Amino acid sequence: MTGFGGRLADARARRGPLCLGIDPHPALLQAWDLPTTADGLAAFCDTCVEAFAGFAVVKPQVAFFEAYGAAGYAVLERTIVALRAAGVLVLADAKRGDIGSTMAAYAAAWAGDSPLAADAVTASPYLGFGSLRPLLEAAAAHDRGVFVVAASSNPEGATVQHAEFDGRTVAQQIVDQAAVINRTAAQTANPGEPGYVGVVVGATVFQPPDLSALGGPVLVPGIGAQGGRVEALNGLGGAAPGQLLPAVSREVLRAGPGVAELRAAGERMRDAVAYLTSV
Repeated sequence: MTGFGGRLADARARRGPLCLGIDPHPALLQAWDLPTTADGLAAFCDTCVEAFAGFAVVKPQVAFFEAYGAAGYAVLERTIVALRAAGVLVLADAKRGDIGSTMAAYAAAWAGDSPLAADAVTASPYLGFGSLRPLLEAAAAHDRGVFVVAASSNPEGATVQHAEFDGRTVAQQIVDQAAVINRTAAQTANPGEPGYVGVVVGATVFQPPDLSALGGPVLVPGIGAQGGRVEALNGLGGAAPGQLLPAVSREVLRAGPGVAELRAAGERMRDAVAYLTSV
């Protein structure tokens, strides 16, 4: 299995159904007795890489690296390399979205041959799903994945995502358009594999879109510190067994700065979500 969907399914089967976040928020750096500088950022990430090396997917939140400018991006590049060297799939949480040549440049950065390119990247479709075409094409060409925001965990998102057009919510239309791409890929590029286009559906979303026909993974942020409960994963949106990828950041990072404590917190969360995401 060489496509992203296949690699993710394999990693999930071997290492568990959990995506751990690296969110180096200034408050967390301070809690770990680290300076809120690029050096503190680097130390934070080095600890996370060591603690999370045995997990399936790790999601660096790009904004917290970007805040340090070029030095922050250098830390992000080094962190991506270290995680992948440890056999971890890296999901860059960049939520890029634009049009035309600008989107094509983002695609080259996050899904092409750039040092920033990870195994997958998050994207915002709210300039129209079609605006993501350069990113989706670049990801397909390089066997990477894209997670498109459909229904986010923040309450403000509902005003747009739950709006209806032609009898379907905007969130549902995003899921349905991702499903079309996955069906095409399953018939051509990577037959028999899960699709490379996933969606993001928050654990706190009260009425999630129907995910049963997506044919790709579902990133589920918001568990723990954002108020989402593990129990919310049970049957979320009609997702199939093995389709959900719960994402947890602060709930685990608060256990730091000790490597053993971080790893143990991640393992507890992985075990907590494992049953509900496999049945």
